[in-house]
Amino acid sequence: MTELITILIVDDHAIVREGIRAYLEIQPDFSVVGEAESGQSAVRMATDLVPDIVLMDLMMPGIDGVEATRRLKQVSPHSQIIVLTSFHEDEHIFPALRAGALSYVLKDIQPDELVEVVHKAVRGESVLHPRVAARVVQELRGTRHAAPNPFIELSERELEVLRLIAAGNSNADIAAQLVISEKTVKGHLSNIFSKLHLMDRTQAAVFAWQQGLVQRD
Repeated sequence: MTELITILIVDDHAIVREGIRAYLEIQPDFSVVGEAESGQSAVRMATDLVPDIVLMDLMMPGIDGVEATRRLKQVSPHSQIIVLTSFHEDEHIFPALRAGALSYVLKDIQPDELVEVVHKAVRGESVLHPRVAARVVQELRGTRHAAPNPFIELSERELEVLRLIAAGNSNADIAAQLVISEKTVKGHLSNIFSKLHLMDRTQAAVFAWQQGLVQRD
């Protein structure tokens, strides 16, 4: 017998997971080994199940699909991740692909097309929705319009904290300068890491410099 292709479905809407599962499970060579309703659950389940394929939603509570993709590829490099989402804007596409997603398709995909995307992913072949492919080509050609503000989701206070991080300040220094507690500083840091899809303060500082948030004297 042909070995079954194991699949983990990640989406915070139960009705979406159930609909996808119902169709995939009638395929003779597919085995849906789990469903996760959050990024955290997806990473935990992938660690245990090591699925061949992960169908990953992007907008979920807690850690989003981009961060879940990054963490999942660390714990299960074998797993190929297919982003299955409703969003096709640059701020979703490029972070997801950089995080390790192999394919990026939209939820208006036909069921039989999704089956083919899964089969291709098993072979290591990438599939991009035409809108997404066009964005990627523009990026490679350097013909994209002005990039969106990478800090648009940050509050003014979070921007202040990020600038101070980039300047080499400790949490205690930041707390003193902004007249807030160190606990509050840590809360802002957590939000910054999450919104910018970064792992730690070093990455945050480097990103701030790269994006011109702070300037050298």
